[in-house]
Amino acid sequence: MSTTPDRDQVVVRGGASGLATEIQVGPHRLTADESTAVGGTETGPDPYDLLLAALGACTSMTLGLYARRKGWPLEATTVRLRHAKVHAADCAACETREGKIDRIEADIEVAGRLTEAQRARLLDIAQRCPVYRTLTSEIDIRTRLAS
Repeated sequence: MSTTPDRDQVVVRGGASGLATEIQVGPHRLTADESTAVGGTETGPDPYDLLLAALGACTSMTLGLYARRKGWPLEATTVRLRHAKVHAADCAACETREGKIDRIEADIEVAGRLTEAQRARLLDIAQRCPVYRTLTSEIDIRTRLAS
């Protein structure tokens, strides 16, 4: 396998002796790991933290792009996210009724002299970022062993 940076794929490498993994995305390198409570060494965020980071980054970028396109006085965004497994029965809007489901909560702060209508529109736009749409759509993951 080539080690040349490729923006068409994410490459994750891990060893059998621990949980820390090296992530390569084009020229960028990251580390993922787990907490010591589950056998990791905390050398990087865990996989769910990376998932939340992807959603938060996409949300922030989407809001900034939208506000710039509209000429709105958005100065900054802060997206705080949490992930939990909750009982399906606690989710009135969910199709699943038994067992547990994944819940992601996002609190978005927008700074700038925005009207209430602009703030409300930004909340709507946050739920249209590409990663949000991916996470809330049907996902077809195909996994195979490489030869």
